[in-house]
This record gives sequence, structure tokens and C-alpha cells, in this order.
Amino acid sequence: MNAFADRVARINDLLCTVNLLNWDARVTMPKRGAETRGHQVATLKGLAREAILDPALRDLALAEHEAAHDPVRRRGAEAVLQAIDHHARIPAKLLRMQAERSALAGAAWAEARAASDFSIFRPHLEAVVGLARETADALGHDGHSYDPMVQVFEPGETAASLSALFDRLRAGILPILDAARGRPAPRTDFLYRHYPPETQQAYCAGLARDLGYDFGRGRLDTAVHPFEISFTREDVRITSRWRPDYLPMAIFGTIHETGHALYEMGVDPAHTRGVHATDLVGLYAVGGTSFGMHESQSRLLENHVGRSPGFWSAQFAGLRDAFPEQLRDVSEAEWVAAINRVEPGLIRVEADELSYDLHVILRVRIEMALMDGSLAVADLPEAWNAAMREDLGLSVPDDARGCLQDVHWSSGYIGSFPTYTIGNLTAARIMAHLDKSAPGLRAAADRGDTAPLRAALGQLVWRHGRSKSRAELQAELDGPADDPTDYLGYLRGKFG
Repeated sequence: MNAFADRVARINDLLCTVNLLNWDARVTMPKRGAETRGHQVATLKGLAREAILDPALRDLALAEHEAAHDPVRRRGAEAVLQAIDHHARIPAKLLRMQAERSALAGAAWAEARAASDFSIFRPHLEAVVGLARETADALGHDGHSYDPMVQVFEPGETAASLSALFDRLRAGILPILDAARGRPAPRTDFLYRHYPPETQQAYCAGLARDLGYDFGRGRLDTAVHPFEISFTREDVRITSRWRPDYLPMAIFGTIHETGHALYEMGVDPAHTRGVHATDLVGLYAVGGTSFGMHESQSRLLENHVGRSPGFWSAQFAGLRDAFPEQLRDVSEAEWVAAINRVEPGLIRVEADELSYDLHVILRVRIEMALMDGSLAVADLPEAWNAAMREDLGLSVPDDARGCLQDVHWSSGYIGSFPTYTIGNLTAARIMAHLDKSAPGLRAAADRGDTAPLRAALGQLVWRHGRSKSRAELQAELDGPADDPTDYLGYLRGKFG
């Protein structure tokens, strides 16, 4: 290992440890550990920052970039130089305050959500938003204060580009939604029967395994809000939640997080020596090329595969074996109709596929308003509830099913929500591309065999890790990155 790779590997080890502490905080840590956990994470991030800003690392990165003939190595050097520039703009004190506040805010959010009381979380969110504004100012921007925040998660996007895209998308979705709402609703009573959590977890573990998740390199645990987290491509963990009164939450949460995990596990091992180990900007040691590309893999698996009739032609018998009493009077066709129903609801992670993006657009507009100060944190519940009435025609009964339902803001992830919809657009673009270039993949998936599709995704997306940007990957898919045409066509074909 050369001197450059050795330094990057040490920083990578620090960041993997940060991720491990964050996983523990959300899965197993006792409630009273939040404050000290915040200090621990802040200390490790501070050490990583010091290592990133060591002038010797810049010299080594410049030398590596000049000497590298391999584009993967060159991209790795560029990523380090970008990370150095990013962290040079953010004061050490601000980084520490963010880490400490995130731990406290996460614990306060969980308490507030359980009590359905926004007032518990409000002072922490005010602090998070204040720190986000400081970060935006430190990074610098010519337009909206939201721009540098979203670019941490999705390089190239801005408040203006997202607003234009979302206006077009919303205008396309609402007529499809209105038409779908006018049709007779399928039977759904069986979705809400009692499903023992331990049986849900056992079934979902088998489902993840069937989809290619390698339990030799991962594990499935319980969390308040499902997530995937990676330390290396050899340790990629997923979580889900087991609502005893609503089975789809566990199933589709697990499929979604499995999609993330397959991306991580599918990176070419050679890339972990370079680009894949050096996303220091977002303080992640591993991952895909952007959050939007990452979400495209989870949303593709969740919706294009997991909600398809062909998938359940292979899986439904096993599902009924796991829950014989609950599904004794349910046919395969009734199950497929129920999980594809259009029934706008209050909760994003439980939303039907058609109304899902309206949940995302609501959150992005609120984030932008919080960042530019046009919305005060104290007024968030009222603004949220008004948007739900306008876009989905729903009245929000309490904070837990309203503005407290997502963990993202407590983690300081302001700017990440747009990536869910970018993921939906990208998933539809990928499937349209594969339908043209390899139509047999869809036929195999319709027989319940996802292996050929996963192999194609591995070649098209996963193996590259961060060695190609989302724009570079999109350029191979026959069209501009943020054109909703394919996605709206997919939605019209399924629900129109």
C-alpha cells in the first residue's frame, strides 16, 4: 500500500467506526447513552477532519492524481481533493456541534414520536436547522441556502432545478392519482390482521436471502425507522420494523433496504482501494455514487420487482406458509391487488407507489423554507398539515403521523429527501433501458427469477461504486438525468 492509500485507509477506518457507533445508537444503545455517544462521534469526526486537512494528504492526493493512469485511481484522488476543500470550509467547532446535536436530536425525536408531541423535538430541530444554515454559509452558495446542503447528497442539484422538476412531476402525478382514486378499491382487510413480529422478521430474512442478500456479510435487525448502513462491502447491515398490525411495512421495508445493501455488496472489490473508500465529504466510508442512485436501486427492487405479480407468483406460497391463519382466506391475486392499491395515507414509508412522491415533494419544500427562513420551526406542524390537505386531501390527526414520522432531520440530513424521488425517476429509466437492451430480464423477473436482473444491475451500476458519477451512469441510459418522462409513463401504464 502506498503512502496515499495508507492515509486514506486510516481515515476510512475512523469513518467506519463512526458508522458503527451510529448503527448501535439506532439499534441497541440504551436511551441514556445519547449524550455520551454524541461526544464519541464528535471526537472521531474531529480526528478524521484533522487527518483530511493534513497538508501532507493534499500533496499525496495531487501526486496520485498526476501519476494515476487508471481512471478509478484518478477519481479516488479527485474525491480526496474535493473532501479536503469541503472540510477546509467547515470550522472544526461546527462539525463537533453537528455531531453532538445529532445524537441528542435523535433521542429527542424518538421520544417525541412515541409521545406524538412536537414540542419535545422542536428545540433540537431549531438547533439542527441553525447548524445547517451555518454549514451552508460556510460552504458558500450563489443561489438558495438549500443548494450546498442538497449537493452533499446529490451533486449538481439545486433548489431551482429541484423545484422545476418537482413542479413538472406533481402536475403529471395528480391527474393519474385522481383517476385511480375513482376506481373500486381492492380488498385490504387482511393486511391489518395480527402478524407476530418475530415471525415477520424470520420471513423477511428469508425474503432478503432470496433477493441475493448475503448474511455472511450482513445482518437484519430492528429499528424505529428502517435503514441500511455499511462499514465495508464485507459488512453491510439492514434493519426493518415489525408492525404487528400491518404486514407490508416489514416486507417492503426489508426489500427496500435489501436494494441498498445489494448495491454496497456489489461494488467491484478493486474499487474499495480507491474511490469506494474515500467519500469523505459526507463522512461515509462506503456507498454508491450518490444518494439518488442509491435510492434508485432500493426503489427498483421494492416497486418494479417487489410489487410485481410475477414476484409473488414465486413468493406467495411461502408467505402463506409463514402466516397460515392470517392469510387462510386470501388469494395470490388479492394479495397483489392489495399491495398495489392506490390509497393515499399519512405515512411516507407506507405510502402507495403513486402518491409516494407527493410526500417527498412536501418535505423538500418544507426543507427549503426552513433553510431560507420563510418557515419557522415552530410553524412546521401547521405547514405540514396544510400541505397534506392540499396535496393528498388528508387531515393529520397527530404529530407522530405528521411532521415527526421521519428520522432524517434529527440526523441533520437536510437535503436528502429529494434523492428518494430522483431514485424513482432513475429506477424507471434503468428499467426502460433494460427492457430495450435485455428484454429477457423482465420475463425472468415475471417468473419470480430476479438473478438475471441483479446481474445486469451489477454490471450497469453496482460494480462502479463511486468511480462513475450519477450523470455518467445516466448518460448510458439514453436520456438526461432528471427527465420524468419514463417515470410518468411507468406510472400511467400501471395506474392510469
